[in-house]
Amino acid sequence: MRHLINWLLSALAVWVVSRCISLGVLLKIVTFPLTILTLGLFWLVINALMLELASWLLSPAFRIDTFGAAFWGAIVLSLVNMLFRWLAGTGRKDS
Repeated sequence: MRHLINWLLSALAVWVVSRCISLGVLLKIVTFPLTILTLGLFWLVINALMLELASWLLSPAFRIDTFGAAFWGAIVLSLVNMLFRWLAGTGRKDS
């Protein structure tokens, strides 16, 4: 019962923080210097870490064994996302 209460309180804390600060914006601000330094490739590392976090949170329903697998998954996920945005016509428009 204590574990369930801790889990619910943690979920509530994440919800409150998500209402105050968008996690994506926070990650962009914190990682901006590395993103500039690596010409945007650091975002693949961030995406791989987010996949690892999802794997840890959703275990055993969603499992990633190694960081390398998460990194390759981040690359494939980025490419599929770009394809879907292109097909939907919601990609970045040049002015």
